[in-house]
Amino acid sequence: MAAEASSKMLVRDVSPRTGGRILVDALVVHGVDRIFCVPGESYLDVLDALYDVPQIQLVVAKHEGAAANMAEADGKLTGRPGVCFVTRGPGATHASVGIHTAYQDSTPMVLFVGQVGTTIRGREAFQEIEHRQMFAPITKWVAEIESAEQIPEYVLRAFKCATSGRPGPVVLSLPEDVLGKSVSVQDTAPFVPDQSSPQSAEIKKFHEILNRARRPIMILGGSGWTAEACASIERFAESNSLAVATSFRRQDLFDNRHLCYVGHLGLGPSSKLINLVKDSDLIIALGTRLGDIATSGYTVLKPPRLTQTLVHVHSDAAELGRVFQADLMVHATPSNFSLALGDLERVGNPVWLERTQQGHKDYLEFSGPVKGPSQGVDLAAVIRQLSERLPADAIITNGAGNYTAWVHRFYKYKKARTELAPTSGAMGYGLPAAIAAKLRHPERTVVCFAGDGCFLMYPQELATSSQFGAAIIVLLVNNGIYGTIRMHQEKRFPGRVSGTNILDPDFVALAKSFGAHAEKIEATDAFAEAFDRAIESRKLCLLELRTDWSQITPDRRLV
Repeated sequence: MAAEASSKMLVRDVSPRTGGRILVDALVVHGVDRIFCVPGESYLDVLDALYDVPQIQLVVAKHEGAAANMAEADGKLTGRPGVCFVTRGPGATHASVGIHTAYQDSTPMVLFVGQVGTTIRGREAFQEIEHRQMFAPITKWVAEIESAEQIPEYVLRAFKCATSGRPGPVVLSLPEDVLGKSVSVQDTAPFVPDQSSPQSAEIKKFHEILNRARRPIMILGGSGWTAEACASIERFAESNSLAVATSFRRQDLFDNRHLCYVGHLGLGPSSKLINLVKDSDLIIALGTRLGDIATSGYTVLKPPRLTQTLVHVHSDAAELGRVFQADLMVHATPSNFSLALGDLERVGNPVWLERTQQGHKDYLEFSGPVKGPSQGVDLAAVIRQLSERLPADAIITNGAGNYTAWVHRFYKYKKARTELAPTSGAMGYGLPAAIAAKLRHPERTVVCFAGDGCFLMYPQELATSSQFGAAIIVLLVNNGIYGTIRMHQEKRFPGRVSGTNILDPDFVALAKSFGAHAEKIEATDAFAEAFDRAIESRKLCLLELRTDWSQITPDRRLV
């Protein structure tokens, strides 16, 4: 619909416009309805042009890293490029964390970076950085627009590149004099991504391989999934009694309650799930790169050649055969491959059923009740409560830290695009991502999990949440330490604590200063009623959960 509406606005016979206006008109053509930014003098012409385009909401974050994370999260949710504007130098370097996440998470995103004028380039002018060198390793494409006439062409290429093949980030550098120059130029038509599909011969070969298997498992991952594709793969798994696991932080690709779901190949996976993968005679890797997390450092599945039969489906042809040599390599988006399975004749070897049922039973046991800590809030119990009471379409966000082990182990994701979590492992992601999610889906419940160290990366974004009416609920897990680092520190250098303690502020007072409803919770029994009050408030909320610092994982204590 956005593309249809945009095409009607296509400019064919134009009078001179500034580069800033041409750029904003291009964004309208490509269906952009929201921009995340921190304003900068290097792109004032763009800000001025946006004044006359109310259909694009300008969300002003308080830190460029947060703005970039918001855009990345928006791209995850929509499947269209999240858009972010920052200024040169410090703005660009701050935003790079979001670009790195978009790159590792395969998220479509376009970052526009203001740049010094072309007449002073190359002289180390104020805040000048060579963006093409800086961003090259972590983008699909990075370029500098050197004339206003190039803007429609470059923006079209940026959006097409970000969404075609393996999705990812694109960076365009914008010299300020280019944005200020007036020229006559036509707009382009809306971008259309290139989406690869499987060949009929490949689907036939897959059917033959599957029919020969006795202990198959399918591992889902990557990006580019649609709700329809997730439903299709669920029907296929169910009709064939096929065991399905998800890769690192892709748990929302398959209903975790489904009888075919056997678990999450993330950090701290179930030993029974690992054994299930090792024992399989067929690995179907659909959308996932089979990276080091999903393979436990390439020990569970060892490259380049597996002892098992490997079917690898990926949207990037360059990824196929790069690490693992598969028996069948299919260049296709996971969505198109999943939809193509809808017409495939049922295989469903009866031998599979018992194994799949046992795998799901083992998953339920692993995600079930565990012995709680001796003091403070039992995080496992809290997350299990939320998993049972939140709507199926509730969006859960988190950053990085040992608290995420509880989230990914005990929360059951039920629908596609309800998990916003960085596979890049970036701290601070959860709060900006939650704000972007609530702005995109104001009707849905959005819950952000953040450790105290994770939250303190971008606490000022509570101001953004308040300013733009993003009524999220933040569950701040406070154990007073950088938990993941302390865990590794105690393992390697027991008793020699260095650099991992945190002196926290009064989080409740901090949140209230931004107009939030806030409470401190020190016992598990107090959580349910406090969460009820948070929901009823219908405003930005922060609940500080005081947890036992020594309970470093669900299964391990430091003392």
